[in-house]
Amino acid sequence: MAGDLRALFGSNERVGTDEAFTNRQGQWQAVADALAGHLAALAAPGFDVQDLEAARRNVLVFHGVGGIGKSTLSRKLEAALADTALRPAQWGEPTWPASPRLLPVRIDLARSAGGDFERLVLTLRLALAGLDRALPAFDIALIRYWEHNHPGEPLEEYLRRTGLVSRFARALPGQMQSALSEAAQALALPGAVGSAVGHVAGAVVRAVRERRTTARALAGCPRLADLLEAEPDLDALSFYPHLLAYEIDRLPAKDAVVPVVLLDTFEDTGDRTNRDLERLIQRVVWLMPNALFVITGRSRLQWADSALQGQLDYTGPAAWPQLAAHIPAARTAPATAPASTGPGGTAPSTVPGPGPVADRQILIGDFSPEDCDDYLARRLTTNGRPLIGDDLRQVIAARSHGLPLFLDLAVMRFLEIRRTRTPEPADFDHDFPALIARTLQDLTPDERHVLRAASLLDAFDVPLATTAAAMTHQAPALRLIERPFVRENPLAPWPYHLHGVVRSAVRRADDQSDDRWSDQDWASAALRAFDALGRQWTGTPAGGRRLLVACLRQGLALARDHRLDLGWLTEAAWTYVSDSVWEPLAPAATADPRGGQAPATAADALVELLSALARRQHEHRSRTVQRLSAVTAAGLLPEDLQHMAVYYLAKAQRDLGHRADSRQGMQLVADGGGRLAPAARRGLVHLARLAGDFPAAHAAAQGLGWKGRQHRVEGDILWPHGDMAAAADAYLTARTQAEQHGVAGERATAQAQRAFVLAFTGPEAADDEIDLAEQLLTGLDLRATALTVRTAAIIRDAGLDGIDDRIQSLRTETAAAGITAAQAALELAAAFHHAVRRDDAAHAAAQARLRDLARGGDYAHYRDIVHFMAGQHPDTPTAVRWLDAEETVHTRWRALVTTRQAHLHTETR
Repeated sequence: MAGDLRALFGSNERVGTDEAFTNRQGQWQAVADALAGHLAALAAPGFDVQDLEAARRNVLVFHGVGGIGKSTLSRKLEAALADTALRPAQWGEPTWPASPRLLPVRIDLARSAGGDFERLVLTLRLALAGLDRALPAFDIALIRYWEHNHPGEPLEEYLRRTGLVSRFARALPGQMQSALSEAAQALALPGAVGSAVGHVAGAVVRAVRERRTTARALAGCPRLADLLEAEPDLDALSFYPHLLAYEIDRLPAKDAVVPVVLLDTFEDTGDRTNRDLERLIQRVVWLMPNALFVITGRSRLQWADSALQGQLDYTGPAAWPQLAAHIPAARTAPATAPASTGPGGTAPSTVPGPGPVADRQILIGDFSPEDCDDYLARRLTTNGRPLIGDDLRQVIAARSHGLPLFLDLAVMRFLEIRRTRTPEPADFDHDFPALIARTLQDLTPDERHVLRAASLLDAFDVPLATTAAAMTHQAPALRLIERPFVRENPLAPWPYHLHGVVRSAVRRADDQSDDRWSDQDWASAALRAFDALGRQWTGTPAGGRRLLVACLRQGLALARDHRLDLGWLTEAAWTYVSDSVWEPLAPAATADPRGGQAPATAADALVELLSALARRQHEHRSRTVQRLSAVTAAGLLPEDLQHMAVYYLAKAQRDLGHRADSRQGMQLVADGGGRLAPAARRGLVHLARLAGDFPAAHAAAQGLGWKGRQHRVEGDILWPHGDMAAAADAYLTARTQAEQHGVAGERATAQAQRAFVLAFTGPEAADDEIDLAEQLLTGLDLRATALTVRTAAIIRDAGLDGIDDRIQSLRTETAAAGITAAQAALELAAAFHHAVRRDDAAHAAAQARLRDLARGGDYAHYRDIVHFMAGQHPDTPTAVRWLDAEETVHTRWRALVTTRQAHLHTETR
């Protein structure tokens, strides 16, 4: 209520307010309301515990991110419901009647707690053992199940061994045996026979079926006989709670109880593809309408989603009306959607429950963007309309990272600014000192020290945070990671990260605490964190590329934001480039705590260089040229990294057909003799090949070796001559060498080229090669190579119907990429397809497109090849210099076309 009162007294205007769940009082009130409604429903004349079709309103869900306090809330609720003296004072007095008595039963479903469905059912029965009476319908079924599935293991021993021990644990086996004996006595079974659960169960079935008066207590449960006749497996056990609900319903008034079952850590019941345990638990909830279930987990329950029909037994908004309420329209079925069905195909009835439908799924902690907007719209209102406009709500929600406290502080800031002027979006690019104060208030000085150091990092582990903080012991970091604003992702290279708003506020807000850091403190911590990342990368050879990329992302940000020397980043950058995988690397925009534009440094240049290299797989090559030209012109990088920028600039220029600029850059790098000199010499060979000077290209290729990718270059020279077998062998050797050297990008590129050339020889030869190329591309970001594989697939299918649409689609993509080589290869594939189909007009169009691509002087040999495919010679001589006689090249290409035509003719016969 404090937030509401501050809003109320923050303006002369009468402003409506609505509190968000920033404390636990709201959750308690939700529980109180749910209990009141549940008790009223149980007391209503039409309530029938055996009605399996009525909609269920016996579920309340609290959901939120990990570490936000859901389990604590669950435990507090259990204690408060069991003993009012344990209720926090601010929660207020209970609002439900004192009778019947509430019976809280908390069950932790966490995998670490060893929970399973059998334990869940036993826990429910164990909670009722305090009634000191048998529950015959349920107990007989459970004994039958137990003896069948746990032969020779006494129930009491199992309870002790599995930790299901309570003050009633010793009483439960006796109560269950009493149920068996009483049933045998009522049915007049002999003593020896009456001690055998199988005989008792059979006699009960017969008595219930025959409606004997001696089985009066059991005959009121018509489904008991069917459950006792069913195979006593886990599936049958999941229906036994129906018997438990029946027994609870028939308790005498003095013993009457209403179970409140608190199911915690619900996310551990499975995931969206594995709902086996969730399905069993949902049956329990459905079959016990006289119990209220309070579920805590990381996500909303999806039971009201009709799309889950078949995965769960009871689905849809008609079955769970309170679980579907207040879901945005895009995520919920229309109100007129047909009711979902239960396991027998019967639609749950829509008998209305007491009171209006209320949303029973309540978010704890971080809000989704939709929840943020909803909160801000409800938090301040005037004349029933939101006081904060749509655009401003979006800015605040994005800045909040879903943290309720940030939203609450933003509302107060809105009211403060509104006193003198209209609030603007820029007013909320703000970090609240109050958020820092609340974050730090219960931390020890050492924990605050580690928190500040950890805020420099996107992610961290205990050793990394300890080193960055210059601590000599890990205890403060170990305590810190237990705080709710520290999130955990166990699959990440470093498992912990700070909540986005907390991290930003710690780094940027006006920290007025007594132990606040100076600029020099921040710089020293950044250098320690940077050096620690470098040691982790160099000292963990088994970390592989995943660790390399993770270290680079964090190291680049630290070096850029804190003006650090490149240090280990230089070698890491070369390692990153060597595999040609190109994961995105660019860190977020500058987070310099001093604000403003970061200065131009070597770190800035390296960030831009590596970002441009990765983004070129998704941007037009002209954009790559623009970015890399700026990097090279700045001259901030050391010589070897400067050559890296020049080399990749030259490659992008070659892709755009800027032959002279590309040759100049390649020659500069080749003459420099650095790490990329062999690649630059390969680039010069490619320029000669593209110009049609094959003898010169072939001669220069002989000295390239592995570092210059000699065998792949030889394949590039051979296939234009129509010698596909020799080219394929060269590419195979290149792929094998890449595998031996562990260079994933080169391996995929060599295989893509092999698939490309073999596709001309026939579909049978190409299928497996294309499949392998696609497999090798998995996890890599190689745009040009991916385009080569797709072009190979078109060549493989040349002559078939439906190819033209695929060619046009790929033509659009290659143009968007700005890779002239990919465009030329596609037009060559299109010409091959049209030649096979004897489509002279389309073939001529492909010739014209290649003529346009060759205006700069490159790819003239493609024009010759297109003529050869059609059995023609060029109208005008070209400057192409072939390795073989032109007539030999002509014959080979024409043979590829006629062979494909013969193949298709045979296929259609």
